Amino acid sequence: MKMHELRELIRLVDESKIEEFELENDGTKVLIKKALSDRQAVAIDSPAEVRPVEPEQGNRVEAAPAPVPATEAISPQQAPAATGEEEADLHKIVSPMVGTFYRAPSPDSDPYVKDGSRVDEKTVVCIVEAMKLMNEIEAEVRGEIVKVLVENGQLVEYGQPLFLVKAD
Repeated sequence: MKMHELRELIRLVDESKIEEFELENDGTKVLIKKALSDRQAVAIDSPAEVRPVEPEQGNRVEAAPAPVPATEAISPQQAPAATGEEEADLHKIVSPMVGTFYRAPSPDSDPYVKDGSRVDEKTVVCIVEAMKLMNEIEAEVRGEIVKVLVENGQLVEYGQPLFLVKAD
């Protein structure tokens, strides 16, 4: 089975209501299960494979779910209560990359900013970790943080809104 076929299978199972899918073809077994964390565990058991395999486990390959477009990243519960012209005044600080969002420089430190914090263009508002690199994200606007849209330690997508700022 080719990688693009396997990826397509994962995508189809991910987009469906199927919770478990198993396929056996020419001595190759593929088992795709939707786990509680919305990730798929893919087990492949092939006689051509040389690597040792644990009994009844197969080789596990983790496949991340399809990325969520930035327009769907904010649920209605997370969206600010602002409407109309109030929302037009709000600036979105968005993630410049895919990674893990951190509100503070270390686990025992205070967050860089919180609701009500004043920021300017050079104020560091968070860190996005990507491939073990800590990238400081600056506000790039002068104003007041109205809402923090992401939880500490949460995975974020490229372009996903992180903060709403009432610009001066």
